[in-house]
Amino acid sequence: MSSLPDSARENDLGAKLFAGKDWLDARGPMVLSTAMWQQLIKLGRVLRKFQEVCDVLYMRSVEGRAPAYIAQWLDAGKPEWLIAHARHASQRGKVPRIIRPDLLLAGDVVHLTELDSVPGGIGLTAALQERFYGSHSSIDTGGGMLASWQRLFAEHDVIISQESGDYRPEMEWLAARTAGQVVFSAEDYVPRGRAVYRFVECFDLPQIKHTQEWLAAAEGGTVFTPPMRPHLEEKLWLALLWLQPLEQEWRGLLGEAYFKMMREITPRSWVVCPEALPPHAVLPGLEVNSWNDVKEFSQKRRQLVLKPSGFSPLAWGARGVVMGHDVSQGEWAEALDRALKDFATTPHILQEFRPAMPVELPHIARSGEDATMKARVRLCPYYFLEKEQVTLAGVLVTGCPANKKIIHGMSDAVITIAGSAV
Repeated sequence: MSSLPDSARENDLGAKLFAGKDWLDARGPMVLSTAMWQQLIKLGRVLRKFQEVCDVLYMRSVEGRAPAYIAQWLDAGKPEWLIAHARHASQRGKVPRIIRPDLLLAGDVVHLTELDSVPGGIGLTAALQERFYGSHSSIDTGGGMLASWQRLFAEHDVIISQESGDYRPEMEWLAARTAGQVVFSAEDYVPRGRAVYRFVECFDLPQIKHTQEWLAAAEGGTVFTPPMRPHLEEKLWLALLWLQPLEQEWRGLLGEAYFKMMREITPRSWVVCPEALPPHAVLPGLEVNSWNDVKEFSQKRRQLVLKPSGFSPLAWGARGVVMGHDVSQGEWAEALDRALKDFATTPHILQEFRPAMPVELPHIARSGEDATMKARVRLCPYYFLEKEQVTLAGVLVTGCPANKKIIHGMSDAVITIAGSAV
């Protein structure tokens, strides 16, 4: 493992690349086993196929060739003009060109909790590669973040909203290293004939002054990536993957091997839908007949995570996440009631809680001394999609103290990158 030079310890990337953020530095990359690294490389191809199949299923639902509830649920709460754009002939088949799953590390396996199409951390991961690997940032990283960004997005304007403003410094870091690239405030951006990289959540689009001009430009041939197709940014897909009536569709479109891998890494998930079940039916895996029964679960049975699916300020950054076993029974019941009440505008999903397994993570303490933390780790691999190629460009690592339930970039977290043992 490469160690961090003393001079670099004073170069706080957190403060430089993120507004008001602070965390603990690592001594070097987290070294993953060769088997885990190969699993991450393979996973990129699987997730690309999964997202393409999600789009196929959505469009089939729109056209009446798959159950209508797929599109109905995914379109809930969205303005008609945005739905129309997502379905426009010019947008068909268009998917994001960078995807980033959130993977909880549990020994020699990972658990997929989210698939992000508008991911933060791109510039940070590139900067950490530069710090630890220098000019050899392609080592262990399938080409490296900066090289991949420059290859795919050198001709793109970058637009970023106020809502995502914490990430602006890292995007400016990337743009400064990409000839001719400029970062614009989304609130003022007017298409100017160049391709666009969109760091704007879809739920922000109704508040953006020039959104309709963006949509017209995209429909006229201007490249926007990620495309403004909000059905591709919903966590709901992870619950639809587990919906038994859709199983044959998934198997046929994904192929047996990819379907099996997606089911293995994705925690059992449910759509929190208020429709009543017939008396003889149960929620599979929960084995009860109604959400009222789920509200009454004991703490032991509440090893469950409730989260909004998308198109909401609460759907990113762990803002709307409720851990069932970490709240009182009353709070749990209230959270489920809110989710059921909001189904028509903000669908929620429920996921089986699968913990990350603690590992020893070296880092630099606030005192400047070397230290080790027993941490739970989230891996965020960045996959760049180009034609038929999927490149694993880098892996951001977030390690939080083992007593923390939710893993995110808190002040007590260790932020680093991952590399291969080879």
